[in-house]
Amino acid sequence: MTKVAVVGASGYVGGALAQAIGRNPRMVVTAVTRANYTQMQENTFDILINAAMPSKRFLAKTDPGRDFVETVQKTADLLYRWRHRKFVQISTVSARCQLDTVYGRHKAAAENLCGFAEHLIIRLGPMYSPELDKGVLVDMLQGRKVYVAAESRYCFAPLEFVSTWIATHLDRTGTVEVGARNAVELREVADHLGCRVEFEGAIDHQEIENPEPNFPDARDVLRVLQPLGHRPQSSRTG
Repeated sequence: MTKVAVVGASGYVGGALAQAIGRNPRMVVTAVTRANYTQMQENTFDILINAAMPSKRFLAKTDPGRDFVETVQKTADLLYRWRHRKFVQISTVSARCQLDTVYGRHKAAAENLCGFAEHLIIRLGPMYSPELDKGVLVDMLQGRKVYVAAESRYCFAPLEFVSTWIATHLDRTGTVEVGARNAVELREVADHLGCRVEFEGAIDHQEIENPEPNFPDARDVLRVLQPLGHRPQSSRTG
């Protein structure tokens, strides 16, 4: 049996990933949260997955020191202080396309720590599912300002697809971007929803580089979302 630990198992991606891995009868999954972090550190795992990095860009901008600790320092602690055969870093496409921001630079710095040949770095793009009640899609429906340009292209992918893909490709190594093929402009999403949205900010393209053929199409999100007046599937962006 392969022993797998998912750090951040109470979070959005970590929770879905722990469930997806748990469906494999050849793997034993340990869900690591803040409550049992210290206790689990004493164990040895075949695969240690870091799905605990923060996803709040605004926090990174306003409190870069805290974001550094939660992103770079936490990755170093897991990589060097925990016992494991393979390390999997759940990162974001921001590590490639947002190096002009604190958020993106910290994600890239964390990736650089674990860029060994035997390890795996997975960069995620924007995701959606019924579980969340925040993100750009919900902001649109609730009439809140969206702090990126309307021309920004996002490669929305279902969380269920992303978590299942990761769970079934833990034998991979190197750096892989996982999400959706193509992309959809946020303006088009707002038009589809039938809501008036105020966009303010720079262009923020959240696209997957070299998507694999079996990845879903980003425009599928338009079929999932309901027009104004209906609760949408929510999203998280990377």
